[in-house]
Amino acid sequence: MSKIAIYFPGIGYHCDKPLLYYCREIACEMGYGNYRTLGYTYSGGNIRGNIEKMKKAYDALFAQAQVLLEDIKWSEYDEILFVSKSIGTIISSAYAKKHGLANVKHILYTPLAQTFEYVSDNAIGFIGTADPWSNIDEIINLAKTKGILLNVYDGCNHSLECDDTMKNLDILNDVMKKTEHYLV
Repeated sequence: MSKIAIYFPGIGYHCDKPLLYYCREIACEMGYGNYRTLGYTYSGGNIRGNIEKMKKAYDALFAQAQVLLEDIKWSEYDEILFVSKSIGTIISSAYAKKHGLANVKHILYTPLAQTFEYVSDNAIGFIGTADPWSNIDEIINLAKTKGILLNVYDGCNHSLECDDTMKNLDILNDVMKKTEHYLV
């Protein structure tokens, strides 16, 4: 069985940061050794809370993702995994929908509201209650409406972290256990 995993980072959260790095390690152990980590850039400044800037950032990053993935023959894979963070959750979900990739499993780290316009119900999400990028109640309702299991971490920010390093390690451990369980 052929598997592939694609990692869609956020703007300031690259693929070697803890959530994406450890997820990649777990996924490799579970047969997703064939993977691609995307690296895209956007220099449009602070986009949080600005719908117009957010749209420009999405358009620019989606176009970069299209180029970075254009050589992949999706039909060659039995299992496709998209792992994404922040704005990457919108890009990965929109990409799967645009390309008719109905068999994609999605892992959504700190999804943004726009993600739920595209994502299928074959997904798991993780978000913190102190995430300044999202209205947490909105994200919880959107996930529930889509039938997506959303794991909510009290007091955690957009990186699923708080002010206590040891607690952050416990949270990361919990997130990775739930990630692994989703991939089984």
